[in-house]
Amino acid sequence: QNQNTKLRSAGTAMADAHHRWDDPRMRTTTAGMYTRVEIDSAPAMKRRRAEDQAAAEAREARNKDRKILVQFKDEKGATTGPPLELPHDVTPKQLLTLLNKLLKNDDEATPYTFFVNEHEVVKELSMVVDTAGVSTEGVLPVVYQPQAVFKVRPISQCSGTIPGHADNIVELYFSPDGKRLATGSGDCTVRFWDIWTQTPKFTCKGHTHWVQCIAWAPDGNTLVSGGRDNEIRVWDPTTGQQRGKTLTGHRQWISWISWEPLHASKTPDSRRFASASQDATVKIWDYKSPGNRHVMSFGGHSKGVTCVKWGGEGLVYTAGKDREIHVWRVVDGTLCRTLRGHAHWVNNLALNTDYVMRTGPYNERGEVAFKDGDLREVARRRYEEVKGDGCERLASGSEDNTLYLWHGATDKKPIAPRLTGHQKGVIYVSFSPDGRTLASSSFDKSVKLWNGSTGAFEGTCRGHVGKVYRHTWAPDGRLLVSASEDSTMKLWRIRDQHLLVDLPGHAGSVFACDWAPNGATVASGGADKQLKLWRQ
Repeated sequence: QNQNTKLRSAGTAMADAHHRWDDPRMRTTTAGMYTRVEIDSAPAMKRRRAEDQAAAEAREARNKDRKILVQFKDEKGATTGPPLELPHDVTPKQLLTLLNKLLKNDDEATPYTFFVNEHEVVKELSMVVDTAGVSTEGVLPVVYQPQAVFKVRPISQCSGTIPGHADNIVELYFSPDGKRLATGSGDCTVRFWDIWTQTPKFTCKGHTHWVQCIAWAPDGNTLVSGGRDNEIRVWDPTTGQQRGKTLTGHRQWISWISWEPLHASKTPDSRRFASASQDATVKIWDYKSPGNRHVMSFGGHSKGVTCVKWGGEGLVYTAGKDREIHVWRVVDGTLCRTLRGHAHWVNNLALNTDYVMRTGPYNERGEVAFKDGDLREVARRRYEEVKGDGCERLASGSEDNTLYLWHGATDKKPIAPRLTGHQKGVIYVSFSPDGRTLASSSFDKSVKLWNGSTGAFEGTCRGHVGKVYRHTWAPDGRLLVSASEDSTMKLWRIRDQHLLVDLPGHAGSVFACDWAPNGATVASGGADKQLKLWRQ
């Protein structure tokens, strides 16, 4: 009996084997004493495709009559209009039309972006709902944020290469109206350039060591430079001549200069600015005052001061190699509070109102934004629009690879836990012109984007193969250019961190770049000693 069972089992196995060998999906190839068997997976692939198509059709059938109850909300959480029952495939363009009707913006429609649980609606509302995993059983809140009413065209080519400097270009900035350009270099000079004819205009000599930093006054009528010779010089951009005597007092080189915002000035023009130095002090200057132009000094840091920012609420923020950020009241020079948290020295600071304070009264066309009132009042109105109801937000980037967000004017605790993700030191941070997004450049070859209010991580712009030294925002906040050690610049679309254009051309590291406030031109400079201008 056992023998018969074994024979039946063997017969069944042979039949199965014979069936498998007869399977039309199997192909055999004989080479010598070896036989190779291949199985054709085409029927299985067709079956999977059919199943996927059936699932897609079923999903489409379910969504055919699907409705979503939507409630529009602004950034502060206030509701706009009643809840609306909308089709699942409603697009951002249709949402924009509905919202402008609710806000009664019929005559001049304002562009908005829409978010569901911090996910932007790019194509259809249902796609974001599925991605974010949000329930649609109840009312779905859709948050809208206004965008710039103008749109900057992406740069695409180098329109000019201008030689002139004899050493590295360390810093460059456009004037607040975007019509003039200044550079500071290791050849101890400051140069003004004519961006229309793409030729040097003035060469300002006086420094005896590298020009480390430059800064335009918010009214656009003055430029200040600080160097490694421990001196500060004030220049007239219309003549290229130095105004007044050289400002001395620092015992080590100047690391940063920041002007008093025009709306906070007591005079119709810009006169006061703050300078930070490696001698661990910050000094306030009034370059038009007779006699001693030094107004006051802040000496609370125990090591070199790396950055200073003059805020729009009467406060000055300083950061140093002692890992601390100090908040000073300008009226009487009092230290209001000390912000601690970083484990290494702080490289850079940024305010969410930096851009509007830099451009002062000028709009995106390089014109005075409002015709009525003096320049200070115009600058104040623009500042209040960006700042909103709350206080200014401060961002700090450190050599410990992290960032912090602060309400430095009111609290010494950070807004959110430290922002981590970079693998090397954060060298430069800046807010978008509208203050909603924070960008950080790092020696880890990347630029990261964060929510400017909460600190939530939004994405990484990755593509450089060298350290990223600097970045600059387009005036509308939709684009960003980064400059790197790899001798290239790259243009990124902020919405999805997509690399739009690679901009090679420099023959060495690119240390500085700036996007003109009128949106027409990007300038860059670096180790090849050449100034390059980029346009659409």
